[in-house]
Amino acid sequence: MEKIRGFEVAKGFENEGINLPERKTKYSAGYDIEAAEDCIVPAFKPGQAPTFIKTGIKAYMPEDEYLMLCNRSSNPKKKGLVMANGVGIIDSDYYENVDNDGHIMFTYYNVKSEDIEIKKGECIGQGIFLKFNTVDNDNAQNERTGGFGSTRK
Repeated sequence: MEKIRGFEVAKGFENEGINLPERKTKYSAGYDIEAAEDCIVPAFKPGQAPTFIKTGIKAYMPEDEYLMLCNRSSNPKKKGLVMANGVGIIDSDYYENVDNDGHIMFTYYNVKSEDIEIKKGECIGQGIFLKFNTVDNDNAQNERTGGFGSTRK
């Protein structure tokens, strides 16, 4: 079978019992993504960095697609979790990069007054594969040289 788009377990997580994302209903746009390990998202304090929640997965897709990472609709109300970057974008060339193998993480702030515990296997967000377009005079020629935050280096 030809690989077109999908999920794989990222390097370093092969023996960690990682579940690959799944859609829960036939008309769901998003694939539910789980936490790879237990973690704590601390109650928000001004100036603190967001918490990176590991998923243990990576995603492959055609060059003209990206994976959009979105919060679960219930997370803000039930857990106080809001994504630090609003929406995450996983580019096709992030897959198997030299820095982190394309490992996907969600970045969250906890707006509640108490710390929130996330358990391994708990659904923390969703991923939606989408196509993108470029403008007529696009001339992007650079190639990714690393992982998270590497496109501006």
